[in-house]
Amino acid sequence: MVRTMSYLRSLIGTARRLRPGPPSPAGLSCDTEVLLDVPDERLGPALVAAANGEYEPAAKLLATTREAAEWEDRDRYTARLAAFTLSREDWLAEWLAAAPYDPDARLLKAELAVLQAWDSPARAERLREVGPLIDAAADGDPRDPVPWRIALDHARGVHTPHTDFEKLWEQALRRSSRHYGCHVAALQYLSAQWYGSHRECFDFAEQAADDALPSSLIQALPVRAAFAYLISGGRLPVARERIDEAADRAIALSASFGPGNTWQAEIRNLLVYVLVSRERWAEAVEQFRLIGPDVTSFPWAQLSDDPLGRFLELRYAALRSADSGRGPRGRPERSRVNGHYA
Repeated sequence: MVRTMSYLRSLIGTARRLRPGPPSPAGLSCDTEVLLDVPDERLGPALVAAANGEYEPAAKLLATTREAAEWEDRDRYTARLAAFTLSREDWLAEWLAAAPYDPDARLLKAELAVLQAWDSPARAERLREVGPLIDAAADGDPRDPVPWRIALDHARGVHTPHTDFEKLWEQALRRSSRHYGCHVAALQYLSAQWYGSHRECFDFAEQAADDALPSSLIQALPVRAAFAYLISGGRLPVARERIDEAADRAIALSASFGPGNTWQAEIRNLLVYVLVSRERWAEAVEQFRLIGPDVTSFPWAQLSDDPLGRFLELRYAALRSADSGRGPRGRPERSRVNGHYA
């Protein structure tokens, strides 16, 4: 592992030894106030009802997002409901029994099936069996891009070649040319971890961001590419300026967000890791302040079995480094190491 991850491990180790208690300076939330993956006011009641075996609130929520063409919310709610259903399937089974052709139930069934197959040792084989469920979900509403995001994730898992993936991508774009979830799925396919390279990943992310509105979530794609690069452990150099430019885009996007939006918190959580990895302490502390108590599993669950603990450790380390005044205005000089990343 090259310089950044070694540095971050050292930083975290120092934080574990030195953290005296809940930090309060700079408007940061206390440790005891910080929570992981808090649902918003629309999703929360649906999850509570599902835990009680009741499907009607979730059905109403997904139907509302479909009828109002709230595709970003629909995508996120579907993903969260499916993740919950991994450990509690009875409520969805009851919904499907009552309304087997409901497009929202079918969508959730397809997402759940992909999640279940993804964790199987026979992933590709299991995912191939899921194909008809995704087709059924796509038939539910011709406008809906979410089944096509699921199809893009599915294609990655079954080793779909580039030409066939592009056909799915075209179908997704026809439904919503600026759907963030579909763009993230394409970015993952193009990543070095899967079927592309770091340069392809950055090229796609930067071009999509250039074509998007300044307030679009697609402005966060480059910082996702930067994160993938930082944690990959690869050796191929990517200009550190691309990582900093990705962070700058995400900072501008974060500035356009209002407070208290749990969905937008994920982008700030992602951004703050990239800022810490680049030793941009003052900016990292500002993003920690804007995050407040809203910690998200991504990206921290990809870094540790204790995502909340990892968040708190890096937050305290960033605060200490910013307070020490390292570099101009609390920000260090850019690293002189080519390909500086984890």
